[in-house]
Amino acid sequence: MDQTSDSDLRIEHTPTTLRELAVERLRHAIISGRFTGGYRLVERTLCDQLGVSRSVVREAIRYLEAEGLVETLARSGPIVANLDWTRAKQVYEIRRLLEAEAAATCARVADDAVKARLRKALATLEAAFHDEDPQQLYAATTDFYQVIFAAAGHDIAWEVVQRLNGRISRLRALTLASTNRRISGPAHMASICAAICANAPAAAAQAVRDHLQDAAEIARTLLESTS
Repeated sequence: MDQTSDSDLRIEHTPTTLRELAVERLRHAIISGRFTGGYRLVERTLCDQLGVSRSVVREAIRYLEAEGLVETLARSGPIVANLDWTRAKQVYEIRRLLEAEAAATCARVADDAVKARLRKALATLEAAFHDEDPQQLYAATTDFYQVIFAAAGHDIAWEVVQRLNGRISRLRALTLASTNRRISGPAHMASICAAICANAPAAAAQAVRDHLQDAAEIARTLLESTS
C-alpha cells in the first residue's frame, strides 16, 4: 500500500457529519484497492491519516462492518474483508433477482417523465465511463438504478441493494479494470435503458441479466485467479 501521502485521506475541516465523511474516505480507500483485503485497520494509524478522533474511527469501522467491507477477527481486530468468488457470486445473484424484476416493472409503468430521467441518468453514466472517473461512475450507476427502482415502486428492494452498495462498488472497481468490461458496460446500460423506454418488460429484465452475467463472469475469472 502506498503511504507516501495521506493528503487525500486527511479531513481538513470538521463538518457536522464527521463520521459520515470518515466512512466515505475509508469506503473509497477500500473500493479503490488502496486498502486491500486482509489489511489491518489500526485505530491509531487511521486517526493520524484521517485527522480525527478514535471514537470517530471506531464508529466508521462499525458502519463499514455493517456494509460488509470490514470484518473483525478475534485476535487481529478489524481488517478489510477479503473479496472472494463465493461471496461475490451471492451478491450477483441477489442483484440479478432484484434488478431484473425492478427493470421489468419499470418498463411496464414508465411514462415520458421516467424515461426522460432514465435517459439523463444514462447520459451522466456514459460521460463518467468516458472520463474514467471511478467515483463519478459509482455515483452515476447508483442514480441510474435508483430511477428504475423508484419508478417500479420497489422501495424495500432498493434498501437491500443499498446495503450491498459497498460490496457492489468494490466488485465494480474490480471488473472495470478489465478492457472487456469498459467496452461492454456502457452498451449493457444503454440496452437496459432502451428496453425500459420501449416499455418492453421481458427485454428490460433480460438486458439486466445479460449485464450481470458478463460482470459476474469477469469477476469470477479475476477472483479465482488470485485465490
